[in-house]
Amino acid sequence: MKRILLSWSSGKDSAWSLHVLHQTPDIEVVGVLTTLNSHFDRVAMHGTRHTVLEAQARATRLPLWPVPLPWPCSNAEYEKRMREVCDRAVREGVHAIAFGDLFLRDIREYREKQLAATGLEPLFPLWDLPTAQLAREMIAAGLRAKLTCIDNKQLSPAFAGRDFDESLLAELPAEVDPCGERGEFHTCVYAGSMFDRPISLEAGEIVEREGFTFADFAAAATNVTP
Repeated sequence: MKRILLSWSSGKDSAWSLHVLHQTPDIEVVGVLTTLNSHFDRVAMHGTRHTVLEAQARATRLPLWPVPLPWPCSNAEYEKRMREVCDRAVREGVHAIAFGDLFLRDIREYREKQLAATGLEPLFPLWDLPTAQLAREMIAAGLRAKLTCIDNKQLSPAFAGRDFDESLLAELPAEVDPCGERGEFHTCVYAGSMFDRPISLEAGEIVEREGFTFADFAAAATNVTP
């Protein structure tokens, strides 16, 4: 069995990657890897609370590999901390790291370059899938997510906090990718085939900061049961 560590953003693409990997013969996913903004104790970019991230990991029944990052964080510091994680992964018999990237070639090439000398293989289980079709496939299969971060330059802040569903897809401007792959929006998954149970989320404030709109969600107390 090929032992895989999955880069887990807390959003729909990484969650669907887990779904796909679970269907792949000879692959064992052994953990989910997430970078966290230490200052805010949230998932970088997505704004997902650490407590929600932990609830997601429990629902996947996979160990969480958190990578705390300082804020602000230089690229050099980011790469240093990721090298440390890669070293740990190799020591623990991991063969590859999977990413939920869809079509941005520069990001894929960056990941491939960073893993080139580590002994870990980069995997991209969703690569080049048509995003309009992929978004609808996720929704039809029962994946449920909230929009937690909006890039105000690319999408109206009014979309913050909404469900990722058919109604939302129908309202997205034509220039916005249905999966938000260009950073138009980020999500937080709370249900789907990759979880053994749904996660209850409690909506909080919607705030605007540095050109982005964030919708805050907390994990309900019912999520603490292992």
